[in-house]
Amino acid sequence: MPRGRLRVYLGAAPGVGKTYAMLSEGRRALERGRDVVVGLVETHDRARTAELLDGMEVVPRRKLLHRGATFTELDVDAVVARRPKVVLIDELAHTNVPGSKNVKRWQDIQDVIDAGIDVISTVNIQHLESVNDVVQEITGIPQRETVPDEVVRRADQVELVDMSPEALRRRMAHGNVYLPEKVDAALSNYFRIGNLTALRELALLWVAGKVDDQLDRYRAEHGIATTWEARERVVVALTGGPEGDTLVRRAARIAARSKGADLLAVHVTRADGLTGGDPANLTRQRGLVENMGGTYHQVVGDDVPRALLDFARGVNATQLVLGASRRGRFAQVFARGVGVEATALSGSIDVHMITHEGVRKGRRPARSRAALTRTRRLSGWAVALAGVPLLTAALVPFRDVLSLPSEILFFLVMVVVVALAGGMWPAITAAVGGSLLLNYFFTPPINEFTISDPENFFALTVFVVVAAAVSAIVDLAARRTREAAQAGADAELLSTLAGHVLRGEAAVPSLLARISETFGLGSVTLLERRPESGQGPADLSDPEAWRIVATSGGSPCTCPAVADTDVVIDDNLVLAARGRLLDAADRRVLEAFAAETAVALRQERLEEEAEQAKPLARADRMRTALLAAVSHDLRTPLASAKAAVESLRNTDITWSPSDRAELLATAEESLARLDRLVVNLLDMSRLQAGVLGLSLQPVGLEEILPRAIDDLGHASDRIEGDVPVDLPEVVADPALLERVLVNLMSNAVRYNPPDRTVLVTASWHGDNVEIRVIDRGPGIPPEAHDRVFMPFQRLGDRDNHSGVGLGLALSRGLSEAMGGTLVPDETPGGGLTMILTLPMTPPISARSQAVVEP
Repeated sequence: MPRGRLRVYLGAAPGVGKTYAMLSEGRRALERGRDVVVGLVETHDRARTAELLDGMEVVPRRKLLHRGATFTELDVDAVVARRPKVVLIDELAHTNVPGSKNVKRWQDIQDVIDAGIDVISTVNIQHLESVNDVVQEITGIPQRETVPDEVVRRADQVELVDMSPEALRRRMAHGNVYLPEKVDAALSNYFRIGNLTALRELALLWVAGKVDDQLDRYRAEHGIATTWEARERVVVALTGGPEGDTLVRRAARIAARSKGADLLAVHVTRADGLTGGDPANLTRQRGLVENMGGTYHQVVGDDVPRALLDFARGVNATQLVLGASRRGRFAQVFARGVGVEATALSGSIDVHMITHEGVRKGRRPARSRAALTRTRRLSGWAVALAGVPLLTAALVPFRDVLSLPSEILFFLVMVVVVALAGGMWPAITAAVGGSLLLNYFFTPPINEFTISDPENFFALTVFVVVAAAVSAIVDLAARRTREAAQAGADAELLSTLAGHVLRGEAAVPSLLARISETFGLGSVTLLERRPESGQGPADLSDPEAWRIVATSGGSPCTCPAVADTDVVIDDNLVLAARGRLLDAADRRVLEAFAAETAVALRQERLEEEAEQAKPLARADRMRTALLAAVSHDLRTPLASAKAAVESLRNTDITWSPSDRAELLATAEESLARLDRLVVNLLDMSRLQAGVLGLSLQPVGLEEILPRAIDDLGHASDRIEGDVPVDLPEVVADPALLERVLVNLMSNAVRYNPPDRTVLVTASWHGDNVEIRVIDRGPGIPPEAHDRVFMPFQRLGDRDNHSGVGLGLALSRGLSEAMGGTLVPDETPGGGLTMILTLPMTPPISARSQAVVEP
């Protein structure tokens, strides 16, 4: 059976018209004669959306009982049994009520698609898993309901329902999105212009990425290798040389000229892995690319120009940035160079050749270390100087038996042995010496350095050439073997460094300890230039100009000049090492470690800055919530009190004593509610500012609880207290504890069934007293336990009236200020239990001791 197709309407925020667009498409499909049904649609009491449902077949929802309340969800089995051509299912990211067939609605939709039915659904950008944390940073509101990006990316069609922030705010102000009493809070909180603009950009970028994927897939399926300039992509080639920084900055400026252009850096590593750029330079340049919003890539290829162009075409690049060649003119006669070759093969890709300081300096060939160790070279010279004469002495008695070619082969074997033992130059010396000895002792005329037969002259010449060639080849093989071993050791060190970082051990002291251990150094110190010092050469030997960031090992270096080896990371950071001098190869690896140490230092400082900014962000979100509360939650009591007072002042109406008393009672009740809200707001503000005054003292719950119940007014009859007579006193502020209990009990009464009472119990465990406020209402899902303490979060696609406002947020803040905790729990049999834990008053002897002790 063929699978159905999925079409998703994506929106930047609630209210942009996703459900309306889905229903409109469903009606158009009906008019075209397709069998369309509504599986589940949430109209959110929006009249224009509800009108589109008229005349459409709706599959009955499945009813589920959870915690004493009835909920409805999509009936997957009923939809599959009906087998329409198209089904409309709203809210792709919705979490199903426990007891449903699947945990998430997108899983229900997958079941429907597997049954061969086309599905049209909706989702907001904030519900996509990949941007969930970004949305929380923007709006300050965590999104609990998410859907994996891959589910939406696999959709056959994703259509963006776009609306400008100003237009969406006008829709809300006209009452087309939320009920009037929620509009002010929404506009001043989640639906601010800045939030909506950022969410809109996220949605546009996500859809643009989806379009890019579709374009790449189309080009791959149709074998299109040419570049389609649908979007500017600038690729910069890095060799690992010092000119890379210049190239990256120039490429970034080129990319910045086009809005939304991508910057990609690529380094080509040869297949043998023995040659490549400076790891420290590449590490620094990679960080520079990423800081400029680009990405870094590494590819393998022996033909560098073709490898670069293959990568550029693979990412659909439009421009390629290369550095001007550092090779001399004589070298360019024999090979055109990467830039010239890439330009000739680039086709439709624009190639930029960027000049830099390294062009004038030219390319300096890297000095390679000797292929063999000193011991082996000495042994090779010994074999050459002693072995060749000994071989001659051994062969002289047999010169009448052996022919010259045989004798040449013996000497050739000796040359190979010398090459294996000591490398090329001892072997060449052995070849030249051997040719002379062959001439003197084995070539007629004997015992003379003359050759009578031209064939013998030719044979000796070939011997010297072959011996030299074999020596060179053996020496090259030995050199490559050593380079491969060195590269393998370097790769193992860098792999260890990478694993060190991935395991989360990238703290600067830990990295310095690893450097000291790896290279056998006495001490390794990371120095940072003091801001007030200059940057002259004299500063390198001035300890007062440098600050020790971190050190490992023995006595630290106080300035770069006293170090045996120092690595300049940037203008302000230097890695100084004591213990021994490092050779060039080890220094290259040390530079890579130094660059990673600098990255770790920057990461630590960014984390510290982020931690310092978190309280400010929380305070900012709280201020926003308080402003929302002022405009939203204060409206109702103000309106009620104003209406009652205006009615009493109206002289055109004669009020009876009972009516007048009722209006006065309404005004009094509204003003009392207003007073409680203002006090709560002020206390929450003081909590956030850390200036809430506390008067902690021993308090008996039997004194506080009755006063708190009386404060509930007519709701006090629905409270049942069960507090033991011998309950110990708690350490608390009496007024604040009473406020907390009032908030908890009033919240419980609000959601408790009318025929049930709210139970307040208390008990003690260890050094703490637990006060439980128990109701039998609908309860709260476990995943929403933390969310109930967030003030004034009543936004989203569905009505969040069940969410609690400032009361619980203030109650938790006051509880923690008194040294206690406030946590929710499930009531057995259904409902919510709020557990307030406070420290018990210590015994008198302990209190006396605490006063006497200094």
